[in-house]
Amino acid sequence: RFRRLEPHSRLGHPPPDAVAKRPVRHNTDNPPPPLAAGFTPDAWRALCADLGAPAFRADQLWHWTAHRLESDWARMTNLPAALRQRLAERCDPAAPEVRERRTADDGATKYLLACRDGEQIEAVLIPSRDRRTLCVSTQAGCAFRCAFCASGALGLARDLDAGEIVGQVYAAARDLRAATGADPDARPDNLVFMGMGEPLANYDQTLRAIRVLNAPGGLTIGARRMTLSTCGVVPGIRRLAGEGLQVELSVSLHAPDDALRGALMPVNARWPLAELLAACADYTARTKRIITFEYTLVAGLNDQPRHAERLARLLRPLQCRVNLIPLSPVPHFDGAPPDPAACDRFQAVLTRAGIHTTL
Repeated sequence: RFRRLEPHSRLGHPPPDAVAKRPVRHNTDNPPPPLAAGFTPDAWRALCADLGAPAFRADQLWHWTAHRLESDWARMTNLPAALRQRLAERCDPAAPEVRERRTADDGATKYLLACRDGEQIEAVLIPSRDRRTLCVSTQAGCAFRCAFCASGALGLARDLDAGEIVGQVYAAARDLRAATGADPDARPDNLVFMGMGEPLANYDQTLRAIRVLNAPGGLTIGARRMTLSTCGVVPGIRRLAGEGLQVELSVSLHAPDDALRGALMPVNARWPLAELLAACADYTARTKRIITFEYTLVAGLNDQPRHAERLARLLRPLQCRVNLIPLSPVPHFDGAPPDPAACDRFQAVLTRAGIHTTL
């Protein structure tokens, strides 16, 4: 049972400005060619122009890689052999390799994928009655060290590139298409960028992946069916507000004041609540989109009615909803989920305050 939260050292956090990193395995002096999965239609057109190939070849390449999900140049038989050979020198059609699949009793499938440099990442396909949601990673590990996050305990190895992010979606889509009687164009219905890593700390590659997955003629997953989750990287939130994308934004909050949030989430020392909520208000004003605040309930720590009342005062001015999540225990965090009655009481306070709240 969780007793009392101590300063960063008790939780194994680094100083607030420290970045937790693991050694990078690949040779950055001689990087491999980019993954084809990370190419947008415009990128294919630019490559074909550079190779002196007709413009229509770019459309064929987009169809092969982003719709058919082909990962072998030899099977792209309507492309000339000479062009395929030149393409092989400029980009890699392979995706992260699925090393392991584990399906739980509830039907969720966890993928362990290996990148070309040996880094391993995870994705999780979660089925429900009317949709299939894929949880996607954007980094190998994470530098932000949130108290009850398993990825943060690993430290950060490196950012994923767009092809490695998109490749997770392609791996799940291939499995869905391989099922008996499946739609040959099957793919995940929803994407949540809530796996390993902080998406807004790998901003450019994450946004490129979103554009690849959203583009017509590929998997064409609607932007409103994609959710970006952040621990509170304020510059990324402000930058995202100007992108013109209709993606959903989810912000991990977990506490109604700076003292408690700072102990749970070292990022709060860099961007405290006032600065974070100002960025969120600006985001909703510019995009007209509602933000979801994620709040993990920990017994005896942040789950009391007084915490709910403070949270309600904090969020009432914003266009938002709150998603309450009873803690899923992790080995490195001394905490437990509240009992159902405590969760219900917390939700009731927010609901009475006029804040749409799910549990």
